[in-house]
Amino acid sequence: MKRRAFRLQPVLEVRRVEERAAALAAAEAARAAAEADRRATEAEDAVAAAVPTGAVSSGVFRAAMVLARVAAEDAAAARSLATASAEQAELVRAAWTAAAQRTKGLERLRERHLQTVRLAEQAAEERTVDDLVTGRSGRRTPSGEVPWTD
Repeated sequence: MKRRAFRLQPVLEVRRVEERAAALAAAEAARAAAEADRRATEAEDAVAAAVPTGAVSSGVFRAAMVLARVAAEDAAAARSLATASAEQAELVRAAWTAAAQRTKGLERLRERHLQTVRLAEQAAEERTVDDLVTGRSGRRTPSGEVPWTD
């Protein structure tokens, strides 16, 4: 029996490549989000460190407050960037999940195809064995009679 190829194999291979690309993009987006969160945390820690402790002159106090205000604005911007980066990473992860689901669907179709081919081959083999065992191939007994199993 001629073995039938899975006709959607090229599509499955493309889907696997798309899934791998989506997985790499998701990993990069997660790394970028973690890095943005780390920078935001560092900026927030810098705000706390900008507040002067102890007795200082009014000029130093004003300079420290301006520095603290700028640091707070930087920290807010960094946190906003980290939040946006985390949201983007979630969208990229969702795209990866969708790509994986499309690939999984084709893989299930391929498995069904392979199972069908195996069953057809097994049935053909059983028919061949039945033909040999039951003598349907036109054998006659030594007396010239046709066996009753035909």
